[in-house]
Amino acid sequence: VQFVESGGGLVQAGGSLRLSCAASGFPFKEHDMAWYRQAPGSDRVFVARIVWSGSRTEYHHSVEGRFTISRDNAKNMMYLQMNSLRPEDTAVYYCHRWLAGIDDWGQGTQVTVSS
Repeated sequence: VQFVESGGGLVQAGGSLRLSCAASGFPFKEHDMAWYRQAPGSDRVFVARIVWSGSRTEYHHSVEGRFTISRDNAKNMMYLQMNSLRPEDTAVYYCHRWLAGIDDWGQGTQVTVSS
């Protein structure tokens, strides 16, 4: 199982970024996927989740209405469109899959939002 995140960077408050996660090594289209983030000195926390078909999504209340999770099963890709970014969104963002008690993570991509 491998995830490669990309798309992070430095952006001003109010700006937008689109994160991508390239998945390989497993039948991507059969699995629910999620984005998590970890700010400096804090625990890794849930951001958004999408079911295998893309038909249902779930968000942390702090990003609801600003972030949109999506996936393209034909390309084994997951995305996170982030709008109206705030300084408190600054963190490393990770792809995540949970299966049978095992958490799989990517290496993360850094998002920094300046005020």
